Amino acid sequence: MKSLDRLVAEKLLAIKAVKLQPENPFTWASGWKSPIYCDNRKTLSYPDVRTLIKNGICSTIQEKFENIDAIAGVATGAIAQGALVADALGLPFVYVRSSPKDHGLENLIEGDLRPGQRVVVVEDLISTGGSSLKAVEAIRKDGCEVAGMVAIFSYLLPVAQKKFEEANVKLYTLSNYEAVIEEAATTNYIQENDIETLKEWRKDPASWNPKK
Repeated sequence: MKSLDRLVAEKLLAIKAVKLQPENPFTWASGWKSPIYCDNRKTLSYPDVRTLIKNGICSTIQEKFENIDAIAGVATGAIAQGALVADALGLPFVYVRSSPKDHGLENLIEGDLRPGQRVVVVEDLISTGGSSLKAVEAIRKDGCEVAGMVAIFSYLLPVAQKKFEEANVKLYTLSNYEAVIEEAATTNYIQENDIETLKEWRKDPASWNPKK
């Protein structure tokens, strides 16, 4: 039976939520060149994949955390999936903006949290970890305890691992970069000589030069 990380990787590749292009790299908003691109919003359009992810996140929360009072989604990619998870678990839901609203109440957190509540944060993608941990900081400033975070996918970048350790945040992901490479290799999505290129990128993505 296929492990969850490999099963999710298989689905993400099948619906092209994850794309691998070692020979024709993508350019991220940061300016980094990357052989991989991930857009987990696409999973919402496929009921079977959407449900697989929802159930995976719910199971992870139930297995890894106790006495959870609320679920928080990180805007915008994890709002929908976070709400699905909260509904399935019968828990309150809020979402955290990347920046405060510029009108009205100028909220950073949309929804109601009470000081002292234990919150699990749901995220769609972990790259460097910066935006994800900003959401954690906002929840903590609101007087709540962040029990941890569950994400759909992580690039497994060392910089992100370090940030999560420094912020004392437990992170669990349904799938990851290594699982995608393994799945892509077994299905001939990529060739054997592409694997080393993909592994080299993850060591130092900021300086990676695809022309080497």
